[in-house]
Amino acid sequence: MSEGRCMRCAKQVEIQSGKEVVTKNKMRMMKGKCGKCGTTVCCMLGKAK
Repeated sequence: MSEGRCMRCAKQVEIQSGKEVVTKNKMRMMKGKCGKCGTTVCCMLGKAK
């Protein structure tokens, strides 16, 4: 799985139950939950094709 920065825990955490979405500016993003506190965690992956 991907890792993202949790703002509440202030650490790099593994994204739980993540799914890939495309933002309106055509960037791919992994979006899921923090395993420790349950906050939404995001990680930018790059340009969508």
